[in-house]
Amino acid sequence: MLLYVDAQYVSPYAMSVFVALKEKGIAFDMQTVDLEAGGQHAPGFAAQSSTQRVPTLVDGDLCLTESSAITEYLDEVYPGTPLYPYEPKLKARARQVQAWLRSDLLPIRQERSSLVVFYGPSEAPLSAAAQAAANKLFAAAQALLAEDAEHLCGTWSLADVDLAMMLHRLILNGDPVPPRLRAYAERQWQHPAVQAWVRRERPPL
Repeated sequence: MLLYVDAQYVSPYAMSVFVALKEKGIAFDMQTVDLEAGGQHAPGFAAQSSTQRVPTLVDGDLCLTESSAITEYLDEVYPGTPLYPYEPKLKARARQVQAWLRSDLLPIRQERSSLVVFYGPSEAPLSAAAQAAANKLFAAAQALLAEDAEHLCGTWSLADVDLAMMLHRLILNGDPVPPRLRAYAERQWQHPAVQAWVRRERPPL
């Protein structure tokens, strides 16, 4: 199995798939694509990745893009640690959180890009739009996360990884985050598969 990721190892979506493969105990090779140099459009990669995006997973004759599609496929096909809750309502909740984090909160993703998480903080304060998005993130996360709960859906799932990543955009930049959410995110960050991604050696920007 082959996983294509970005050359800086900063994509939260590549991270999510990497964690999924590690949790499943699946042997895989990893190859980087230099997005800044347009490597995603190179004929060799484009011939495999129909959407010319990372992450892209190659499993035999299947070439799959879009992180949530990849992780749902891995969970359905391969044994090992469940990536999503078994109970349908909880699984739906986990998938809702993932879809929301990928499609909303754009000002946070713009002003606190994943470079902040892996290369160092930004000196610019949050704009009013980004602060409003952060407040929306906090309100939703606190509503979804039961008091003193370790996980969103009773047991660990990839939704916890994705939410922790979004919160760490703010935490690692020194932006205020409610203590309960900070503690939750920091617990998720210590997950061994997450740390295997966080501790990867990265090239200079």
